[in-house]
Amino acid sequence: MSLGDDHESSGGYGGTGQTRTRLPDSGDAFGDPRRRSSRSLVTVVGVVVLLIAAIAFANRGDGDTSSSTDGSPGKPETSATAPSGKRPVTATAAGIPSGFAQDQEGAQSAAANYAVVLVSADILKPARRPEIVRQVFDAGKVSELEKNLDRVYSKAFLEKVGLDANGDAPKGSTYVSRTMPVGTKVTDFSGSTATVEVWCTGVFGMTGESSQNPVTNDWFTMTLQLRWTDGDWKVDSFSQKEGPAPVNGDNRVSTSDAISKAVEEFGGFTYAR
Repeated sequence: MSLGDDHESSGGYGGTGQTRTRLPDSGDAFGDPRRRSSRSLVTVVGVVVLLIAAIAFANRGDGDTSSSTDGSPGKPETSATAPSGKRPVTATAAGIPSGFAQDQEGAQSAAANYAVVLVSADILKPARRPEIVRQVFDAGKVSELEKNLDRVYSKAFLEKVGLDANGDAPKGSTYVSRTMPVGTKVTDFSGSTATVEVWCTGVFGMTGESSQNPVTNDWFTMTLQLRWTDGDWKVDSFSQKEGPAPVNGDNRVSTSDAISKAVEEFGGFTYAR
């Protein structure tokens, strides 16, 4: 399905004229966008990645993750999200964790780490994006997805969110898009395919005293369809929905400089189930 299918103008996010894409009314499509149109444009950036991926794979029919290898329904019982005790992977490819185990725990670990990179600031950088897509996605999906993302993250779009053509923030500002998985669960598993839900929180926005889109937080759940290929789990398709979100706490809001410093000084994690 092309980007021109099933979309309509909705007045734009934050008055910018950016169109909202309407997905087909199917179980694979988004029930709701991750951020409502009244929220700032910058916080929509992560949603666009998920939206385009869902469109690109909306008509997938090349795999069946609904049954297990013995023909029985492939829906394992839900288990508590306590750590499995298994160590995270030590290998990386293109800066992304790789070499996950071919079991349910390995699929959950892969899904958690892929959720982090798919809603990151790096996905907006033209020089970095192809590496991410080629490492995270099944090879058969790469070409179409790269074209869709390049079309969405055009120079004009980057300018609207305050970034230059290279996806970099202005001097004195920092663009923030960092996702933190809270927990994972497997809803289907067949040995070579898996469906994993990742409950996430994250921080999104632009730092800087003149920023019109301050860094805010969000809660969402990503559902990733994974396929075992070339000795690792790869993303076949994925979708996303809002929440579950807790009541906002009474935390004191930090200054823009404090947020920028935290992003620079606090590194991310490699996640393991």
